[in-house]
Amino acid sequence: MSDSALARLLDSPFLARVVPHLAPETLHQLIRYRGLDACGELVTAATPAQLTSLLDLDLWRHARPGRDEQFDVERFGEWLEALVNIGDSTAARTVAVLDTNLVVAGLSRYVRVFDPGIFEPTAQSDDEATDRHEAMREGGGGWLECEVGGYLLRARRTDAWDAVVRLLVALETEHNHCFQAVMQGCRSLSNSNPEASGFHDLLLAPEQHLHDLTIEREQRRSQQGYATPADARAFLEMARQPKHAGPGTNPIVSAYFRAAADTPEPANETAQAPEHKQEMPSSTSDVAESLEAVIELLTEAGVMPGRPRALLAAAQEDPQTAKLAHLRRLMDYVRDTDETAFLARSRELAFLANTLLAGCSIQSRPFTTQEASDAAASICNLGLEHGADSLSIERDLVSAFEAGWSVLHKEVAMFVAQQLVATVDAIVHAVDRDSRLGLVALRRALVKQMDAGTPWRARDAAEILAMLDTTAWVGVLGLLDECPIMPAALTAILDGRTTTVSPTEFEFISTADQIGNVRIFMRKLPGVLSR
Repeated sequence: MSDSALARLLDSPFLARVVPHLAPETLHQLIRYRGLDACGELVTAATPAQLTSLLDLDLWRHARPGRDEQFDVERFGEWLEALVNIGDSTAARTVAVLDTNLVVAGLSRYVRVFDPGIFEPTAQSDDEATDRHEAMREGGGGWLECEVGGYLLRARRTDAWDAVVRLLVALETEHNHCFQAVMQGCRSLSNSNPEASGFHDLLLAPEQHLHDLTIEREQRRSQQGYATPADARAFLEMARQPKHAGPGTNPIVSAYFRAAADTPEPANETAQAPEHKQEMPSSTSDVAESLEAVIELLTEAGVMPGRPRALLAAAQEDPQTAKLAHLRRLMDYVRDTDETAFLARSRELAFLANTLLAGCSIQSRPFTTQEASDAAASICNLGLEHGADSLSIERDLVSAFEAGWSVLHKEVAMFVAQQLVATVDAIVHAVDRDSRLGLVALRRALVKQMDAGTPWRARDAAEILAMLDTTAWVGVLGLLDECPIMPAALTAILDGRTTTVSPTEFEFISTADQIGNVRIFMRKLPGVLSR
């Protein structure tokens, strides 16, 4: 599907009719692909619940893969400008249904809000009147400022200033209750920094407000099945350690499923604004057909990932599932024996994939949705193969994942780091001076990070290996990772192939045979690097 076909879809009323029935993740993929400016009309057709979830996805960014997400101020400004470009009234109507705390958090990064009364002049000793506007500008100059609805706005930053003013003017006129709530919230965050005191290490009001907003977002996303980055990192760290108590005892897993179980029932709202009701398809079958057509079109256009790879698909139809024999056998058994248990295993797989998405990296970048799903299944299969692969209703996949994750950490990441130290010791005196210095630095980084249990943090120092053999370097990087993988480069070395190999192609480790290949590769590495 070409971009022009997708553009025609966006310009037609067809998609807008089904927007209230699309998942927020689908809308988010579309916005990221086509741009917010091109999708503004679709955004305004979304329900309040969709908008909340959509902004939860779009206004937070990872500073680094697996780290806590941060509120993206620039992106908030882009949203304001896109909405105002559609129309001031439309922008005001859309913002009025959003969480006031979110609007305040965003606007307070762009403007400071004051009551003009604080600038009213007082009589001077010589009885000369002081000009009110001069008083407002005391302490500096050059600010962008204006008055709206009895409040003074002063710019903190100049980008999106016009959009902010136009939005607030429309809010004051058409949604005054929302306007007053937003202005009061921004005014409370506009004070100067307090003097240092015994409490000066506490968060300032704007930071505390944003922290509270982040907590609210994490609670909403937990109920929707997402794992928070902090919980995901904690779970993955616990899983690397020797097995704790027993299946189902991990407190993070218990809290996750408890939060998901506490999700409130959705209101019987096609929760759209009245002006959109007449645009909805006339029947349920029309909605279903429209949704299916939209999803297929977006998938063909590359906007959305393909449908999740079926765990129970025939191996000959999907090579990836051929390596998941233990997982497929367990899922087949549970599906045919107990539907409730099968649903529980499926939910566990979703939790594990979300955990990798939120708290882990691959090749020093975030996972894609498909990669996280494939990785979770592969690690579970490794755990089932490594442990007792019993066909039991009670055999949960979280404990299987923990077993597989621990194997990857000890028998791949840590093992590779240890062997790489030995390799450096074996070849360091056979290379030139510059390479020797790089290898010594690599050895130092490996020893330090092995002591910390985080060998993947020595990946940057491993760049020296690229000077000795690029293919071997790519293979080492794949193994020396937070989520170890089998790069195609590694397989090429084992097979003795000399053809060009993609540096990004890889497989997830799901079997003991692959771990055996890792050991063979590390035995060959000194010879490869010494050639």
